Amino acid sequence: MAYVYAKMVRRGGHVVVAVCDAELLGKTIMFGKVKVRVNESFYKGTRMRVEKALELLREATIANLMGKNIIDAAVREGMVRRDAVIMLGDVPHVQIICI
Repeated sequence: MAYVYAKMVRRGGHVVVAVCDAELLGKTIMFGKVKVRVNESFYKGTRMRVEKALELLREATIANLMGKNIIDAAVREGMVRRDAVIMLGDVPHVQIICI
């Protein structure tokens, strides 16, 4: 059973959802000379199962996803196309913007 951290913020007419696999929270990911921190102030909301996070994503107008578990689930649900996912080192990442 996979867990993630998810945070939802409503601003104006937008719903921003940030989700990362639980084991990534607080980690620094290296790819080439670039460092990306899976920052707790951005991603740390509620710890939940992936399935619950998918419910939040259905409301999102903007989403930021980090990690294999959440992205694989979003692809299975048709929320994300696999070819839109980029790799930061060995960690998948995708942003969704609904216009």
